[in-house]
Amino acid sequence: MTTFDDRERGFEKRFELDQEQEFKAQARRNRALGEWAAGLMGLADQRIAEYAAVIVKSEVDQPGDDDVLRKVFEDLKGAGVAITEGEVRMKMAELMAQAREGLREGR
Repeated sequence: MTTFDDRERGFEKRFELDQEQEFKAQARRNRALGEWAAGLMGLADQRIAEYAAVIVKSEVDQPGDDDVLRKVFEDLKGAGVAITEGEVRMKMAELMAQAREGLREGR
């Protein structure tokens, strides 16, 4: 083994860990986004958890922030909530920052 091989393996391992952390952060963000949106729609306690799970699952079924944004925005509009797509996008960014911070702090 050369030093180069060791460094390459180290970079690969770091990339793997970073990807895992990002996946966990997205799942946390999506759960929090679902809870936030469910609250705006006036869903009851049990329905809040169910809706949040649907949002988390939507990311797994079709990876990408745009699909999650579209789903939540359309659900909010369908429920008669006066909100813009930009406001939902800003909430997603805020919740993603909180999710990443929580993972870094071990919460």
